[in-house]
Parts: sequence; structure tokens; C-alpha cells
Amino acid sequence: MPTLTIEHHAILFALLSRQAITRFGDEGKEAILKAMTRYGNERGQRMAKNALANGDELTLLNSQAYGEWKPDFPGQMEFGAICGQPTYHSYIAKCAWCDAWAKHDLMEYGKYYCSNIDNAWYQGFNPEFLCTPLNPAMSWGGDCCRFDWGQPLTDEDITALAEKKKALGTSCMKDFNFHTAHLLSSVGNTLIDELGERANEAIEAAKKEYAEKFGCEYLDCLEGVF
Repeated sequence: MPTLTIEHHAILFALLSRQAITRFGDEGKEAILKAMTRYGNERGQRMAKNALANGDELTLLNSQAYGEWKPDFPGQMEFGAICGQPTYHSYIAKCAWCDAWAKHDLMEYGKYYCSNIDNAWYQGFNPEFLCTPLNPAMSWGGDCCRFDWGQPLTDEDITALAEKKKALGTSCMKDFNFHTAHLLSSVGNTLIDELGERANEAIEAAKKEYAEKFGCEYLDCLEGVF
């Protein structure tokens, strides 16, 4: 079975986005934005379930500790904390999703992934939380991505977060075969919910383009994963 990466995940989204928007215009764009909120909420809900199963509360600290993915290789991403108070701010200075969209000339459609994904998974983790972008995302022309997570993290919290991440390791992480299958399911179902059965042609066209780019085996391996 092929091992999928962030590139496959990013490009499948961008192709679904392009098909929805070019076929249905603003209606397709709104459907894609709803799809990303749904997808992010579902990710956050899984993270919350893992935290609760370990006896951990749904705090800001634990939202950062129970991440579901890691970069494909060292140096692929660059991100970290800016400050912990008065509220926790973080940044992303190098993004593998943006790199994939740039490589395949799909930034114009991939950028809708970034419109609400961080706030969506954060609110999926705890509906009372709010993540606010502090500047335009890199995919929208920003120099980097900066976020305000709405609550403080003390120096002790930041130390505890590092220890928590080390203790958890990869125990709650999913590979990109899973994440890409989840993306296809969640986005596809939302497009059908919002646009009706006519969305099926757009979904199938995106899947065909994806298979043409990477090989049919990179599409077939998503069957039954999610």
C-alpha cells in the first residue's frame, strides 16, 4: 500500500476545491468553506475524545498536546510559540501544504483550506474556544501565519506542554492515508449535502485528476480507511 504524505492530502483538497468552485461558483466556494469547518470540527472532536479517554481536561494546553499529525520529515514545517501571555500566540513560517499547492500551481484553490481549519479543529476540541488569525495566511499572501488562541499559557504551562507531547509521542496521531481518506469523506459528503447529487460529478472529476497526478494506487488505497 502506498504511504501518503501531506502533499497528497493538500492536492486532493485543492482539486476538490477547484472542481466545486469552477463548476458552481460562489455556491461551490461556500460549500467548500462549510466542508473545511466540518472536517476541522471532526478532527478536533477526535482529539477531545483521546484527551478525555486519558483523563485529561479539554484545556488549551491539551488542545496543543493532542495533535493528530506530524511533518513527513524534519524541516518540512517551521512553527512554534510567539508568546504565552496575555494570550497564547503561535506562528507557522514554513508550511508543507503551501509548498504542495505552489508546486502544483493550485494555491488559488488550496487556500480555502486555511480559511477556518485551525479555528474549526479548536472548536471541535472545545466549542467554547476561539482561535483568531492575526494576519493573512501564507496561502492568502501573508508572510507567515500567526494565531491568537484566546487564553494564556504560563511558562509552567509551556514546560508542561512539552512534557505532555513527549509523553504522548505518536500515540494519538494518524498517518496521511487516514487523514486523506477522512478529507475525501468529509469534504465529499458536505459538497453533496450543500449542492445535491450534482456534486458527485465534481468529486469524481477531482478524484480522477488526483489519480492522474499520483497514480491510481494512491486513490485506491483510501478505500475503507475512514
